[in-house]
Amino acid sequence: MTKLLQMLLAISAIVATITLPARADESFALPANEAGLPGEGALRRYDGYVNTWLKSRTAWSKQIEHDQKSVVFLGDSITQGWGAQFRDKFPGMKLANRGIGGDTTRGMLIRLQEDVLALNPSAIVLLLGTNDVEVGIDADAIGRNFEKILQAIKKHSSKTPIVLCRVFPSSASKKRPKEIVQRVNQLYEGAVKGDPQITVVDTWTLFADEAGDANPKWFPDLLHLNAAGYDRWAAGLRPIFATLGFLETEPDEFSLEPGFVSLFNGRDLTGWGFRPTPPRKQPAAPRPDAPVFVEIKEAVSFDKKTASSDGRYVAVNGRLVVTTPSEGRRIQQLWTTQEFDGDFILKLEFRATPNADSGVFIRKPQLQCRDYLLAGPYKELKKYREGDWNELVVTVTAGVAHATCNGELLTDNMAVPETGPIGLEGDRGQVEYRRIRLKRSK
Repeated sequence: MTKLLQMLLAISAIVATITLPARADESFALPANEAGLPGEGALRRYDGYVNTWLKSRTAWSKQIEHDQKSVVFLGDSITQGWGAQFRDKFPGMKLANRGIGGDTTRGMLIRLQEDVLALNPSAIVLLLGTNDVEVGIDADAIGRNFEKILQAIKKHSSKTPIVLCRVFPSSASKKRPKEIVQRVNQLYEGAVKGDPQITVVDTWTLFADEAGDANPKWFPDLLHLNAAGYDRWAAGLRPIFATLGFLETEPDEFSLEPGFVSLFNGRDLTGWGFRPTPPRKQPAAPRPDAPVFVEIKEAVSFDKKTASSDGRYVAVNGRLVVTTPSEGRRIQQLWTTQEFDGDFILKLEFRATPNADSGVFIRKPQLQCRDYLLAGPYKELKKYREGDWNELVVTVTAGVAHATCNGELLTDNMAVPETGPIGLEGDRGQVEYRRIRLKRSK
């Protein structure tokens, strides 16, 4: 064999191991014009967007079988920025990223069936609308596109959980003024109000600065997240995924300290229930964000039940979850069926989604238990862990409660009655409680 022939054979062998990029499938190209397409607003036409649309959708079409039953993220460049591996922030979850940089609500509506619904997703995470604002699409038209997306998802499945992230803040310098962004958020929330299939996560408040624009700490260009921003977004989503059963699926392993008794067994709501509440007059013309007050006429016990009768309070793998109300805000209480007199120490851990609002009742008065740094009233805490577990310790001595969060003082002078139950309140967002335990003082 000649040296030339040997060389040619060697080159052929090397070429055979090279995987060439898949040729783009023109059937996934951006339509040439908007005529006859669903939705409203002109589609974007710059080269980077057009090319990404074609290449990404061609690649995704070859992954449909592989990505079945994934939790699918649908969005634009901010979603695309998660990458295929989602920065390893949701270990154990089957995920699919369907973000395209520059996309609008109309673009997402057009590709929804092939890119998302064809995967028969286990859940869908939506972040959409900021590019519509930038190109000047009317807010009402954005809202109508969003409603069409919801209708298509619901037609495909009325049970697939939808996690709606509020449109992130940006800046007027990016042609995304806060007034328009918030108007879009209001339209979205109005469209989903009262719909238990949809969980809203307050990612606008999570990322806004005091002026209501994007906080440069997480948005160096006032539009796209940096690595710390993705960490923050992930922390806001993980509790929702845990409640939906995608994360933290193992029971909580915890041993009681000597002298403490558990008030929550981690498996069901035994020892908890509703108590009668006095009727509260609803305002004649409530604000869009006004709370709904729940009236309970008769005491109800939830012994051996994993959820309250209305599904607001749920026991999930060691966590007592106050779920996000579909009404936006819903004020309601769950109480221990036992009452506690004398002096005691109450310990528990809580975790809140962005801007969530809850509370812990000590016999009767309420200690605010919230996503403190965003929702207050304790915005100056140094040890509070956003999106993570925090320890609340309440010591009652001679009718006065002293409370700390991760060792930092919340109050040292809250007067409480001589006896009464322990209660948990829900208002907005999701708040979880675990390791709820009490030790009577001698």
